[in-house]
Amino acid sequence: MEKPKIWLSSPHMGGEEQNFVNAAFQENWVAPLGPNVNGFEEDIENYLQADKKVAALSSGTAALHLALIQLGVQPGDEVLCQSMTFAASANPITYLGANPVFIDSEPTTWNICPKALEKAILDRKAKGKTIKAIVIVHLYGMPCLWNEVKQIADKHQLPIVEDAAEALGSIYKGKKCGTLGQFSVLSFNGNKIITTSGGGALVCTTTQAKQKTVFYATQARDNAPHYQHTHIGYNYRLSNISAGIGRGQMQVLDKHIDLRRQMNAFYQALFAPIAGVEVFSEPTSDFFSNHWLSAILADTDKTGGISREDIRLALQEENIESRPLWKPMHLQPIFKEAPYYGEKVAENLFDSGLCLPSGSNLTDQDRERIKTTIQKLFKQ
Repeated sequence: MEKPKIWLSSPHMGGEEQNFVNAAFQENWVAPLGPNVNGFEEDIENYLQADKKVAALSSGTAALHLALIQLGVQPGDEVLCQSMTFAASANPITYLGANPVFIDSEPTTWNICPKALEKAILDRKAKGKTIKAIVIVHLYGMPCLWNEVKQIADKHQLPIVEDAAEALGSIYKGKKCGTLGQFSVLSFNGNKIITTSGGGALVCTTTQAKQKTVFYATQARDNAPHYQHTHIGYNYRLSNISAGIGRGQMQVLDKHIDLRRQMNAFYQALFAPIAGVEVFSEPTSDFFSNHWLSAILADTDKTGGISREDIRLALQEENIESRPLWKPMHLQPIFKEAPYYGEKVAENLFDSGLCLPSGSNLTDQDRERIKTTIQKLFKQ
């Protein structure tokens, strides 16, 4: 009999979600507007503890798309983007006919390398290119080297879109991720630290920017008694039903973060006696990661030849899901012609890195199965 599946990161309901969803049905707010949408936006704003305005949308990808629109990205423009990330960080650049320029990672946070970023800016400007924005990512919940990146962006007068899709609840030097960029992107996809089944949000610095976001997200309908449109719009608003799930999830967000951090501590202890395996963790006390996903690097020169793929296959044999790190965008077939700046940090991370089960709903029995599998592989 096959053992139950241990997932990488599965949804984890807190118990109150159904009450908000039931209220939406009872009040007939089954639409992309309503009390849950408004309440969910307010819940996020209160959680972020910053002077920000939040627009709830259908996905994090939609949020990034609308951020780039508001930053004036046009066909032929360039947007600098972290290479090691999920494709959704880069795809909206191409929606607008603009061109992504990919930047390598640095080894401490695995996020955008400030040195490679500035090199790219100087070189693209020297080539006469128009750069409109920088997209940074907090990979797996780990904040990037924000101060260094922001200093470079300010020096060259470039806005930053902060992709915090994986980093709700993470903190950099006392400031919550999702509040750092001119626009910040959140995701509530089914595998995220909280979920609305599918959904996202754009965090804006002004009420006007939020209003414009909602305008674009609701088909850009002009203020008229008939349907009139002077802009291209999109169907990107979050439904009141999904927002109800989100309201319930916000009540357990901090608990979920604590449980995911406990999973990271579990892996730290598990791999401590195993040579050649490093668990991804905060480089200094300036960083607080929600550890959305816990990940490891396997150095075959020190593990006795055991690779990340050997670990993945051993876990798979026990019906335990794990996954290689994001394949860098500059290695993706669809982006093979895009410019790339940096060395091989992102490539090396991809070659040796593995994401491990990290859900807030994992049990002691799940952890014991993971532990037994790893110890058997490494003959502990």
